[in-house]
Amino acid sequence: MLRVLTAGESHGPELVAIMEGLPAGVPISRAAIQADLERRKLGYGRGSRMKFEEDELTISGGVRHGLSLGSPIALRVGNTEWPKWVEVMSPEPVELTEKSRGRGAALTRPRPGHADLVGMQKYDFDEARPILERASARETAARVALGALARGFLGELGIRLVSHTLSIGPVRVPEDADLPAPDDVDRLDADPLRCFDAATSARMVEEVDAARKDGDTLGGIVEVLAYGLPPGLGSHVHWDRRLDGKLAQALMSIQAIKGVEVGDGFLTTTRRGSQAHDELFSTDAGISRSSDRAGGTEGGMSTGTVLRVRAGMKPIATVPHALRTIDVATGETAAAHHQRSDVCAVPAAGVVAEAMVAIVLAESVLEKFGGDSVGETRRNLEAYLAAIPDSLRTTPASEADLVAHELS
Repeated sequence: MLRVLTAGESHGPELVAIMEGLPAGVPISRAAIQADLERRKLGYGRGSRMKFEEDELTISGGVRHGLSLGSPIALRVGNTEWPKWVEVMSPEPVELTEKSRGRGAALTRPRPGHADLVGMQKYDFDEARPILERASARETAARVALGALARGFLGELGIRLVSHTLSIGPVRVPEDADLPAPDDVDRLDADPLRCFDAATSARMVEEVDAARKDGDTLGGIVEVLAYGLPPGLGSHVHWDRRLDGKLAQALMSIQAIKGVEVGDGFLTTTRRGSQAHDELFSTDAGISRSSDRAGGTEGGMSTGTVLRVRAGMKPIATVPHALRTIDVATGETAAAHHQRSDVCAVPAAGVVAEAMVAIVLAESVLEKFGGDSVGETRRNLEAYLAAIPDSLRTTPASEADLVAHELS
């Protein structure tokens, strides 16, 4: 069983992340985790906070000499901006100084689209600061750090992930565009919007520039692909064991994500049944599928083909043209509080989504194959695959196979 926890506030001293259940022997590199934290800051349209707020990573437990111990792994992601917020966010009662009074002013104008108002209602606060500090997407830095651990484990089993941007606002990658592979990560990270299609990326940049000029924000869609999965992760036997259900919950938990689809998802609902599913046919290497519209899952289980899962992010709710709200201290109409924010954070959402998919897949692998060490998990996986009869063995179809099948 893999368990993860995060703690900490947006302007607090640090975020804390704990992962329990990762087998022993997984290579853990501080540099690799730090690199993923830097990837989370990528993307054209990010705000000034990404430039001066550094993530100071510390591995506090569970790792020795670059390898996991099998015990809980504890990570700390320090906030270099903490000295400016010591008084405002102090866990002890303090008297605000003149310098801190502005930052510590009561936030009584809840922002539409944020957790502010409903959080104040639920937790009985008269201002939004105690809510927005934890609801902030800053928390995703801890998830990305945990995702790096999960991705390292999956990599030892030949499972590799990549994420990319499918759309920014109305600008979308063509449906027939090439999909990126794990070896394309550096190329994606070098692109302003982490888009694999250069022509579409250029139009996305124009869309971000137009939104910035108008004082507005943009959302979009990201896609995560997982290569090398075995068939049979997840289960059809109960609702809470379905792999696609776990993926949907994990992705919907990311701040600002409002929709999730697996494979062709909502597009498939527009097709007739004869065009919606992946037919099976025989090749010299085994059973293959005519397409991958299902996105690598059937019946709540991985099929062994490439997993494709998408997440839709709403436009950032902190809009420079401050939205209308109510000042709960006076009951009067007012402009919502506006703190510095991004025009577009969709590329960063892709990195966070990649981390969450990695965590779900790592949990599913351990549920299926177990193992107190990564070597044991690998042996169990190899034995499982070897035991599948030749008559049931599946293989991803090559392009030549697909062409031959269509012609037949």
